[in-house]
Amino acid sequence: MSGTVHEFKIEHYDQAIALWKRTPGIGLSSADAHECIAGSLGRNPGLSFVVRIDGIVAGTILCGHDGRRGLIHHLVVDPQFRRAGHGRMLLTAALEGLRAEGIDKAHLLVFRSNLDGLAFWRRVSVERVELALFSISMK
Repeated sequence: MSGTVHEFKIEHYDQAIALWKRTPGIGLSSADAHECIAGSLGRNPGLSFVVRIDGIVAGTILCGHDGRRGLIHHLVVDPQFRRAGHGRMLLTAALEGLRAEGIDKAHLLVFRSNLDGLAFWRRVSVERVELALFSISMK
């Protein structure tokens, strides 16, 4: 089935969060709350997208930037719609948006246990194994 890419609007949130929750390998946190996603979409218009098939959200990508580097979150395609190019369509749309903003590189994080996600990203990008990830909680 072929899907169509649309800008991610907050009206897509309920279907998107349901997709993220039922997809193995996707890490969710308080940053994925409705109000946080609405804020991100407002700060980064034209960078996040959904793919819709028969009226449902079958895939998502959240994307933003800090003026220097892009950051990609939640590139997810429902397993029943994978291997049809939807992930690449979403990624292409987000990268085109970043390029239009003058951003020439984007980063993303994938859980080591997410084998499907790792396989996808290894096909479309370069893995940086020399870097270590650190996180600071502001709570």
